[in-house]
Amino acid sequence: MRFYISTTGIKRLTISSAGAGSGKGSPASAATRRFSGRTLLPLVLVLALVLPFLFVRIAFIVLESAAACSSSPDCIGWRFFSGSDASVLREELTRALLEAKDDDNNEGGGIESFNQLVQEMTLKQQDVKAFAFRTKAMLSKMEHKVQSARQRESIYWHLASHGVPKGVHCLCLKLAEEYAVNAMARSRLPPPEYVSQLSDPSFHHLVLLTDNVLAASVVVSSTVQNSANPENLIFHIVTDKKTYTPMHAWFATNSIKSAVVEVKGLHQYDWSQEVNVAVKEMLEIHRSIWRHYYNNLKEHGFEYDEEHKRYLEALSPSSLSLMNLLRMYIPELFPDLNKIVFLEDDTVVQHDISSLWELDLNGNVVGAVVNSWCGENCCPGRKYKDYFNFSHPIISSNFVQNRCVWLYGVNVFDLDAWRRTNITETYHQWLKLSQRSGLTLWPPGVIPPALIAFEGHVHPIDPMWHVAGLGRRSPEVPLEIVEAAAVIHFSGPAKPWLEIGSPEVRGLWNKHVNCSNMFIRRCKIMA
Repeated sequence: MRFYISTTGIKRLTISSAGAGSGKGSPASAATRRFSGRTLLPLVLVLALVLPFLFVRIAFIVLESAAACSSSPDCIGWRFFSGSDASVLREELTRALLEAKDDDNNEGGGIESFNQLVQEMTLKQQDVKAFAFRTKAMLSKMEHKVQSARQRESIYWHLASHGVPKGVHCLCLKLAEEYAVNAMARSRLPPPEYVSQLSDPSFHHLVLLTDNVLAASVVVSSTVQNSANPENLIFHIVTDKKTYTPMHAWFATNSIKSAVVEVKGLHQYDWSQEVNVAVKEMLEIHRSIWRHYYNNLKEHGFEYDEEHKRYLEALSPSSLSLMNLLRMYIPELFPDLNKIVFLEDDTVVQHDISSLWELDLNGNVVGAVVNSWCGENCCPGRKYKDYFNFSHPIISSNFVQNRCVWLYGVNVFDLDAWRRTNITETYHQWLKLSQRSGLTLWPPGVIPPALIAFEGHVHPIDPMWHVAGLGRRSPEVPLEIVEAAAVIHFSGPAKPWLEIGSPEVRGLWNKHVNCSNMFIRRCKIMA
C-alpha cells in the first residue's frame, strides 16, 4: 500500500494497493481510495476525545466487577450498556443489606474495625453480598455495645447522685463532735427572747424539711442576704434524729443576727397515735412501690428503654426519704402557723421574696408555678404523662396526660385553708388505691399522689418566682432566665454539692457556702 500526500497542503490523501498495476483481481482492490481532509480531521478529533474516556470507563468497570462477576466480558457488557454504576452498586448493596437478617450477626466474628473488615474481604475476594452481611453484623454489634455503654454510664451517673460526698459527711461528724464538747453548740435555738416570734403571724415564716446541713445553710444564707427586711424572717428547720445534733450545732455557732432560726428534730414532736399510724402506713406503701419498680429493673438486668428511663431517677433514695414524705403533714408539724413559704433544700434565693406572703391565693391551699418561663403550656418534662402510668385505665380516665403539673420547691401554703380540706385524706386514699391496683399507677415518689391530692386547690404564681430543672444533666434554662429568677431550684439528680453538678450553675450555689467556717475548710468541701 502506498500513500501519496500533496505538497500543496493536506488537501488530498491517496491510498493505492501494492498490486494495482497487475491488471487482475478485483477492481475494488485495485482502485484508488480518496478521502477529503475536511472529513478526516473532525473524525480524528472525535476519536481523540472519546477513546480515552472509553478506556478509563472500561478500566473502572473491570476493576469494580472483578469480584462480583463470574465472567468479566459479560459483566463489562452489562455494566457498559446499563445505567449509572453508582446506582447499580447502591441497588446491590441495598438488596444485600435487606437480605441480611439479625440472626446473621454472628457472621461479624471478631472484626472490630472497618479497616479490618476491608482487609479481610480483599484477601478472600468475597462478593458484595458477603461484604454487606459482614458489615451489617459488625455495625449491629457496635450499636449494641454503644447502647450498653450508655445504659451503664447512666446507671453509674445516677448512683453517683445518690451518694453522700465525703466533705458533707465529714462536716456532719465534725459538727456532731462540736455539739458534744462545746456548750455554745448546744445553746437554745432560737434564744428565749425570740421564742414568741415562732408563732407570730406578723412575721414571714419559712419552712425547710431537710437532713442536709450544708444545703440548709445555703438556703438560709441566700434568703437573708437577698432580703429587703431580713429581721422579719423566721426559719423553721425540721430534721431527723440523726441529723439534729449537727444541724443544731451549725446554726448555734453560725448565728444569723438579722433573722431567727428554729431547728427541731422529729423525735421532739408529740404526735397523736392516729398521725403515727397514718405516717407508718404511708411509708410502707411508698416502700412497696419502690420495691416493685426496683425488682422490675433488676429482672431486666437494669437495662431499660426510653419509656422506663425516668424510673431510674424515681428509684433515688430521696423518694423514700421521710423528710420528703412528711411535707404532706406540714399542718400537723406547725399547728400554730396559718401561712408559710415552703423551700426545698436544693434551692437558692436570688432576690427578695417577701412579696410571696402578700399573695392572695383566692381561697386555694397552695401557690405554685404551673406554666414555665418559656410560655403558657410550656413545661418540658413536667407533664402528667411524666409522672403517671396512662396505660392504666384508672389514670387515663381521670387525668389529661399533656397537662402541666405544678412545681414543688417554692410554694406558698395557706395552712388554715389546708386544714379545712381533706387533702391529706385524699392522698392516703390514692396510696391505698395504688396498692390495690398492683402498684402500677405511678413510679416511686411523693409528687404523683400529691398532685392528685391537691387537685383543684392550686393557685398559679408568676413563673419567675421559681425556675427549676438546674439539677438535670444538661439544664435547658437560658442563663438570663436563671439570673432573673427569684429562686432557682436544682431539681434533678445533679445536686450542686455533688461533683456531677453542672459547672455552669453550681457557682450560683457555691458562692453562698460559708468558706470561712473552720469545719468547711477542714472537710475541704470547696476544694
